[in-house]
Amino acid sequence: MRKLKKALLVIIILIISFFGYVAIANRNIHHMTYRQKVLKTVYPAFMWMTKVFGTNRKALANADKQPVVSFYSLKQLMNNGTELDFATLKGKKVMLVNTASDCGYTNQYDDLQRLYTEHGDKLIIIGFPANDFKEQEKGTDDDIAQFCKLNYGVTFPLAKKSVVVRGSAQNPVFTWLTDSAKNGWSKQYPEWNFSKYLVNEQGVLTHYFGPSVSPSGPEIKKALQE
Repeated sequence: MRKLKKALLVIIILIISFFGYVAIANRNIHHMTYRQKVLKTVYPAFMWMTKVFGTNRKALANADKQPVVSFYSLKQLMNNGTELDFATLKGKKVMLVNTASDCGYTNQYDDLQRLYTEHGDKLIIIGFPANDFKEQEKGTDDDIAQFCKLNYGVTFPLAKKSVVVRGSAQNPVFTWLTDSAKNGWSKQYPEWNFSKYLVNEQGVLTHYFGPSVSPSGPEIKKALQE
C-alpha cells in the first residue's frame, strides 16, 4: 500500500509538472485552446515517436511519369474568397498539404512557413484545411485563417476548407493528386493531416511525403533541390 501511495504521488507530481510546463511554454500565446497548446508542446516528442516506430513516414517518388491531365488546368477557391488559377504557378515548385488545427502535426505550420520564407519565389506552399481525420479542423475559414496567422505567422496561401479524402465531395485538386489517370502515376491518398505532395516547375507530381516526414527534414530538402 505504501508503494502504491508513493507511485500515485509521483504520478500526480509529474502531471502537475507537465501542466505547469505547458502553461510556461505557452505563456505568450492567447489564441489557442488548451488542447492546441498541449499538442504544440509535445510536438517534438511526438515526431520522435513517429520516427522510432516508422509511423506515417511514407515517401514516394515519380519515375519520370508525365501527367495525363495538366496540373495547370486546375483552379482553387481560396480562404479569402479569390480563385487561384494554377496556370499562374508555372515555373515554380508547388507543395500541397492538407492541414488541420487540432492535430498532433499542427506544429508543422511553423516548418512550412519557414520553408516558404527560405525558398522565396521558387516554392509555393498551399494549405488545404480539411476536417476529414478525426474532425480535427472544425473551424470556419475565418477561424482557420486567424489561427494560422496569429499562432504560426502563416503567409503562404490557404485554400477554402474542403474534403481531401476520396469520394464524391473530394476537392478536385486532391482528385488530381490521388488519381493516376490524371497525374500519371500516383494513387496515394492522404494518410492523415499534413500529407505533402510536391509538384515540380513543369507541373509534374514528383513526390508524396507522409505526415511524419517533417517539412524541414532531409527528404524534403533533397526533393526541393532536384
